[in-house]
Amino acid sequence: MTAAASPPPSVQVKENILLGKECYDIDIALDNMMGSEFVEKVREYLLSVGEEAQGVAVIPSNPDQSKHLETARMRICDIWIDFVNLRCEEYSENSRIPIKVDVLFSLINEGQMIIEVYFVLQQKFGTAEEDAYRRDLTINSLFYNINTNSVEDYTKRGLEDLKSGKIVTPLPPKATFMDDPLRVLRAIRFGARFGFVLDEDLKEAAACDDVTTALDDKITRERIGTEIDLMVSGNNHVQAMTYIRDLKLFPIVFKLPDKFEPALPEEYHGLCIAYLDATWNLIQLVGCSSFSVSGKSTKNGSSEDEQRRLSLFAAMFLPLRHTTYESKDKKSKKFPVVNYIFRDSLKRKVSDSETVIKIHNALEKFLSLIPSLAFNEDIQTAEVEWAGELVDVPVSSKLRVLTGFLLREINDFWRVALLISTLLYKIDSTENLLNKNFQLDELRDIFKAAESSIVGLGLEKVWDAKPLVNGKEIMNVLQIKSGGPLVREWQQKLLTWQLAHPTGTSEECLEWMRQTHSKRVKTE
Repeated sequence: MTAAASPPPSVQVKENILLGKECYDIDIALDNMMGSEFVEKVREYLLSVGEEAQGVAVIPSNPDQSKHLETARMRICDIWIDFVNLRCEEYSENSRIPIKVDVLFSLINEGQMIIEVYFVLQQKFGTAEEDAYRRDLTINSLFYNINTNSVEDYTKRGLEDLKSGKIVTPLPPKATFMDDPLRVLRAIRFGARFGFVLDEDLKEAAACDDVTTALDDKITRERIGTEIDLMVSGNNHVQAMTYIRDLKLFPIVFKLPDKFEPALPEEYHGLCIAYLDATWNLIQLVGCSSFSVSGKSTKNGSSEDEQRRLSLFAAMFLPLRHTTYESKDKKSKKFPVVNYIFRDSLKRKVSDSETVIKIHNALEKFLSLIPSLAFNEDIQTAEVEWAGELVDVPVSSKLRVLTGFLLREINDFWRVALLISTLLYKIDSTENLLNKNFQLDELRDIFKAAESSIVGLGLEKVWDAKPLVNGKEIMNVLQIKSGGPLVREWQQKLLTWQLAHPTGTSEECLEWMRQTHSKRVKTE
């Protein structure tokens, strides 16, 4: 919500305040200058009274990047404040951003340019009422008058919609969305976030071909990705994704490459949401604190919130985990389509894609270990295709070795992979998933039992364990002067021995290597 006062600046007070929720930033709307000019005056004032201006930045308008209007921001008393001018806007045809109008006149005589005149028509400052009607939603168009300490509702329905829980646009929804197609996703995000109902006319406009095409053509993928991130990180991501599916936006938002294999079932959108829903319900039952220590980061910088976010992405994209495409840059090499969604459709961090793919790759391995981890069944290495060479490993240590190698692949996200594997272990058909023919309590118990076994095996931070024998010592035993495939082979063997003998020493590990290598040399 924005607060308005004239001539002083207007403050957009977030709808959170009126809903009794925490507010982490404030928008100041200016009626006679740009945000960059005003924030400079605030900075000068702070310096004059001995205060430091923190976090001062100007985010320029950039039609090519589909950025908002120029926005200046700074941090005052630990609160982020954005400064932006009131708008009376014109939009370029191929971008959602209101722009200045540039006009170029050229006088040409017989093919020769005589004179070129370039005019810049400055953007017109708007009134608070004009600005309110150009905003995305009525609940986001409320102003707080800093002179009268009162809320001003220029659309005459913002407060009413806030009270009744409705998501409505100030102007006819199609006109609002065609001006700024990203507003479709913002409407969905706010509706899901507050548990509000999307207006029927809004839903009809959001799903029409003109708007969906404009969303696909005009909005940069970074902006779409940011909105999706906010939805997944929110408190009602399942409802948000359901809206996206119902409004026919799923294939636009989560765009797939032109060619991929195998073909996906028609109902894959529904499967994505069903897995997301089941995973989130299980996370809540297990407890988010099971993933990591709240407020702290893991070795790889993944906080509890980050683990939750990526676990939900991994769950939602489960139906796509076996689907691949050929990269245009690396012909004949196949990549998971999940990689394409993160890096091309949503323009997220490379590490997001890598982590989700690692989680997916770990699922089948965890599935083969769950009987032993959760139910104490004997490990059947013959049935574990990825087990590798475990000839010299005692039977009693094979589960620890296999689980240890798996955790070293997935690191901090092993609990995420285990939890999703638990779902796959019990939900053996699409029909059972969609009809919710599974017991969450049973899934929780399986997860907890497997988790307890892993912790009991002393593997919780196994990826941090340092090798007992280093590369130089390996080369000394092998009597070679440089590394290579043979050294890497022995590093793997020694790590296997180390996992099988958790109390073993460096000397014992080296002695085992000498004996094993000697036997191998004699055999050859």
